[in-house]
Order: sequence, then structure tokens, then C-alpha cells
Amino acid sequence: MKSLEQIQKQTAELFKDLKFQKQPLSLYEPFQYTMDLGGKRLRPLLLMLAADMFSADLKQAENAAVAIELAHNFTLLHDDIMDQSPLRRGKPTVYQKFGTDKAILSGDVMYAKAYQYLLDYNAEVSQALVKTLTSVLIQVCEGQAYDMSFETRNDVSAKEYITMISLKTGVLLAASLKMGAIIAGASAEDMNALSEFGLYLGIAFQLQDDILDCWSNLEDFGKVTGSDIVDNKKTILFLSAVEKADDKDMQELAGWYLEKTKDFQRKKQRVKELFEKYNVKDDVEKMIGQYTIKALDCLDRISVEEQNKENLKKLANQLIDRKK
Repeated sequence: MKSLEQIQKQTAELFKDLKFQKQPLSLYEPFQYTMDLGGKRLRPLLLMLAADMFSADLKQAENAAVAIELAHNFTLLHDDIMDQSPLRRGKPTVYQKFGTDKAILSGDVMYAKAYQYLLDYNAEVSQALVKTLTSVLIQVCEGQAYDMSFETRNDVSAKEYITMISLKTGVLLAASLKMGAIIAGASAEDMNALSEFGLYLGIAFQLQDDILDCWSNLEDFGKVTGSDIVDNKKTILFLSAVEKADDKDMQELAGWYLEKTKDFQRKKQRVKELFEKYNVKDDVEKMIGQYTIKALDCLDRISVEEQNKENLKKLANQLIDRKK
């Protein structure tokens, strides 16, 4: 067993010198730009931690770790186009810097490269990894479709929102852990428990992201804050506020999300004030705590020594307490 810090360092170094820059430049320059933006490398880290938890050789997990990060960045690149996001990790998004056509094509080759990395394993392991990644990418697309449809609906429920973020965020964390367990040869029971841990952790992670989008700042968060409000994203904050608001405030809140306005700063300020009036941040923080407990309960079911679970427990707590 390695420490969390050692595995974080090994995961970061895996991407440090990874170069995809080759011809045609119009295809691979946006690709390399995306990978050089960095980020938390959370999904490959989870994959490596899962493999280490079952005492696997981490060198064997590296190709799959690269694959899951490529797949994740493919989804981000396309999401940024659909959401018209100007910044990602504090830098211009790929479509803003290189144009939409190049961004789409670079995302497509990322998707293909992810699978290429999984073909270096033996047939049985490769098939299991490909099956897992394929299933999860379908689910991520389903989650994005739900997310987009919510923007024009006025009857979204909190339950639907949790389902959506489970698909957009939770399943990819779950798959990262499962892929690490596959490489380590873990049992089906342990894989299932680890996947559930990742799913619940992913829900808590996204709920924390919703809070940070509203109450963080650009320097810490790495992307424009308040964008969920501007984009009429019916996050758990909005849904909690609607549920608690009186008729007057509910109508005002609904109005901000229905009307098209160019006064984005006023919109963000007023919606945030309504969120604070009804203490929705406290409500969501309680939900985060509940999903974190569910995640940690799943770890208890895994048949390895307790000390082998410490890295994932430590990371889970770090993710929930993060500021970016």
C-alpha cells in the first residue's frame, strides 16, 4: 500500500510528460491544450487508488488511468460547447480558443484514444474495461440530455436532479473505481460495493460543485462563478429555494429563470440573495453529509483490511471540504 500523496504524485506524473502533439496540428493542438489544462485528475486517481487498495501493481493501472481521463475530458470539451462556457480551469475553453469545429473533432479523437489505451490489456481484462467505459459514457450522455432539458422545464424535481447528476458525474467516478478493481482482479461483490461508493461520492461531489459555483470565486474555482444561475441551471440550490419560498419570492425566482436578461450581474446577485434568505446552502450541505456517509458505508462492505481503505476515506473527506 502506498500513501494517498504518493499515488497522487504518481498519477500527476503520468500526465506530466504525456504528449499527443502530432500532425495534423489542427486536430492535436486543441487535444494537447485540453490535457495541459490539468485539473484534479480525480478519475485516474480513483482508478489508481482502487487498484492499490487490492494490492495491484500500479504500473498495470496506468493505461486505464489515462483512458478514463481522456474520456472525461472528451465529455467536458463537448459540454463546454453546449453550455457555451467561456472558461475551463481558469483558461479559455477549447471551442473559444480554437473554434467549435476543431473542438468537436478533437473531442472525438480523445474518445477514440481512450479506447486505444484499453486495448493493451489481455483480452479478458480489456473486454471488461471496454464494457465498463462504454456503458458509463452512454449514461453520461443521458445525463447531459436530462441536464439540457431541465433548462426549459419548470417542473423539475429534486429526485430528477439527483438522477441527472448521478448520470453526469456519479457514474464516471464509479466506473473509475470499478476499472481499477477489474485490473486488480477484485471480486464481483467488492466491485459492486466500490462502484456504489463512487456513485454516492460523485453525487456529493456535484452538490458541492453547485455550492462552489454560487459562493466561490474565479481564482479558486477555475471557471466563471454564477454560471449555473446565468444559464438557468435548475441545480439543487434552485430546487430547494423553490420548495421553501413564499409565493412572492417563488414567482420572482421563477421569473429570473424564465426571462431573458442581459443584466447577468443583477440576476446573479438577486438569485443568490434569495438562496441565502432560505438557507439553501445549509440544506445542501446536509445532503452532502448524508451522501458522504452512504459512500463510506459502502467501503465497509469491501473485503480488504481496514488500512487499505484509508486512502479512499481520506480523499472522500478532502473532496467534500474542497474550495475548488
